[in-house]
Amino acid sequence: MNRGGTGLPDFPWDSLAEPTARAKSHPGGLVDLSVGTPVDPVPDSIRAALASVSEIPGYPTTHGTPELRAAAVGALSRRHGITGVDPVAVLPTIGSKELVAWLPRLLGTEPGDTVVIPELAYPTYEVGALLAGAGVLRSDNPRSLAEPPALLWLNSPSNPTGRVLGAQALREIVEWARERDVIVVSDECYLALGWDADPVSILHPSVCGGRHDNLLAVHSLSKSANLASYRAGFVTGDPELVAGLLAVRKHAGMIVPRPVQEAMTAALADDAALETQRERYARRRLVLQKALQDNGFRIDHSEAGLYLWATRGEDAWQTVQWLSERGILVAPGTFYGPAGGSHVRVALTATDERIEAAAERLSQ
Repeated sequence: MNRGGTGLPDFPWDSLAEPTARAKSHPGGLVDLSVGTPVDPVPDSIRAALASVSEIPGYPTTHGTPELRAAAVGALSRRHGITGVDPVAVLPTIGSKELVAWLPRLLGTEPGDTVVIPELAYPTYEVGALLAGAGVLRSDNPRSLAEPPALLWLNSPSNPTGRVLGAQALREIVEWARERDVIVVSDECYLALGWDADPVSILHPSVCGGRHDNLLAVHSLSKSANLASYRAGFVTGDPELVAGLLAVRKHAGMIVPRPVQEAMTAALADDAALETQRERYARRRLVLQKALQDNGFRIDHSEAGLYLWATRGEDAWQTVQWLSERGILVAPGTFYGPAGGSHVRVALTATDERIEAAAERLSQ
């Protein structure tokens, strides 16, 4: 069912109203593991950076400050081994979701074009294609397609499954796409959160051979630096594609506020704060993983990212109900595509106390 004549699907989380109410009625209160929203404090260094330029009255630059772009290049190199990124080819975005939603349109995707997304995918990939009037095809093996798409989305580590694509798999997709002039966009918002595998960027030399043509990588500071409320992300890769995005975004007023740009610069330089946050999520992951596995769940993939992809071998909504009766709210796998019908996505984004409460309830 579509709303308001938009032609877009219903917002998935609206359908969680009933299990949310049931979970909230639990005597111990709600444990909300349904959305990957940060709960830990913004590091002091980032808050100080935000405040440090709050007196500036003028319009910020759409392209971001030179310091921000240099900080992004440095972080990509130190944290992920990405080389050859020109600071000119870094473009800050108002979080990553708005970019995901509007990117097909901004890149010139038209009605009749096809956008390929993973079989299990963040819902906004599909929304972005629909906003551009394009068709959507779900596929984890784009090299098998008879006709090349206009745009191909990759997401490693995956939301929702936590699956990681290795360098060889990514390289084969990049080579296939280059032979057919297909733009490949890699959503790398969880790249810093590898647990049982080491995620690799599409811009890593082992994947792209040092060439960034027809490649874009999307990054977010929401998960790694707790900046969801700041709306802080960036896109980088092919300088020509980034220049085109910059030109359109200048016209459209898609500008990251100046204080947020300063906060991003600080966050991208603060590797210690990133490691502290990683340790928090690692502890919570171990607690939830053990509790789920000890109480009838199987966890698939989940080698990276902020979620556990769990199943009891039943319909996902049955599992949602079972957990809500214990005061735990999760997202059904069907939010991410038909292939998620027997899984739920369990987020690690709750306080230590709430994670422990969930673990106790699972064993009751």
